[in-house]
Amino acid sequence: MNLKRKYQHFQEVAQFAKQYPKEQRKFVFKDYLSLFEKKGLTFDEYRDFEFERQNADFRHSFLGFNEQRYYLDYLNPKKYYILSRNKFLAHWMLERVGVRFAELYAYYSPEGVITTEPDIAQDLSSLMDIFRRKGVNSCAIKSTEGSHGEGVTVVNSIEYGDSDCMLEFYNGERAALSSILGREPLIFEKVVKQTKQMSAFNETSVNTIRFMTTLMPSGDAKIIAIWFKMGRKGSCVDNAGNGGNIDGCVDIATGELKYAVQFDGWRQLKPVECHPDSGTQINGVRIDNWEAIKAEVIKYQQAFPFCKAAGWDIAITDDGPVVIEVNDMWDTTGQLFIHHGWRDGVRDCFFQWRKTGAEYIMSRDLNVLSTGRLKKIAAYE
Repeated sequence: MNLKRKYQHFQEVAQFAKQYPKEQRKFVFKDYLSLFEKKGLTFDEYRDFEFERQNADFRHSFLGFNEQRYYLDYLNPKKYYILSRNKFLAHWMLERVGVRFAELYAYYSPEGVITTEPDIAQDLSSLMDIFRRKGVNSCAIKSTEGSHGEGVTVVNSIEYGDSDCMLEFYNGERAALSSILGREPLIFEKVVKQTKQMSAFNETSVNTIRFMTTLMPSGDAKIIAIWFKMGRKGSCVDNAGNGGNIDGCVDIATGELKYAVQFDGWRQLKPVECHPDSGTQINGVRIDNWEAIKAEVIKYQQAFPFCKAAGWDIAITDDGPVVIEVNDMWDTTGQLFIHHGWRDGVRDCFFQWRKTGAEYIMSRDLNVLSTGRLKKIAAYE
């Protein structure tokens, strides 16, 4: 960090500390600088995760962006990460090794004819041909490389014409299929039908469970953290912060939901017992068929050795867990919802693989902090 940026950094911390009585300002300022030195914590993380109020366990176990990036640059190297970033490639590869996704109707590739694969369309006409062949009357549309629910919408019905289709979306809006096709690749999937238990929380969104998993050199996979995401009435996505959505912890051992909050933004968490729209009880509820679901997700990670630490957004269906997307890099927000960090789990996986001597020519190494500094942070117990 250069001198100018360091000065700005200190100014931000000092300004933040002013909200406290004078006797506490010094503590906040010193506390942040200590965590920056030990953990590479950013000021935004200190402020957003309310570190000045967190207990010792959370402060120690929290994995910040800088340190997490150091581990994941190695565990999920650049040569492989596109396999999870690109939803079409994830479908194409992982389905072949037994990972269950929502059925892929079509991949729209605006670059023109790139393959004779029957489920790839390059224009409106070829996309409509796929729809007609498969009898598609509703679908989920996703940006191929989007995340956090961005670019996701649900089509409730499709009216076919001679040269175009009229789509009716979940919110009642209508648009021609041709109007949504442009330069961006898109995937069209079957709408996931979640279990009655999961739908009861909010029926307009697919309410997902985020599994954080790691793969060890032995071939064993571990679940290191789990949290849930529920949408609000009228929303088709479940992501934190999208319309005050509902999030919380899932107990790894039992599948019990706990610590539910309405996330209205950073430092604006409202604890809730029930879903604020449906009134369905959340805290204390246990997810049905939990052991079988965990076993399936473990298999998913073992089938995906290219990313040795992954975040799986899982929908629970009557047929078992279905992958909505898999993440090779993820934000740190979930640690706030589970009241604990996942540093130990990711860090242990990192050091286990380092011991094997495995190296990757195409790692990423785009961290703000120097490699020497990050090595010191990683060594911090």
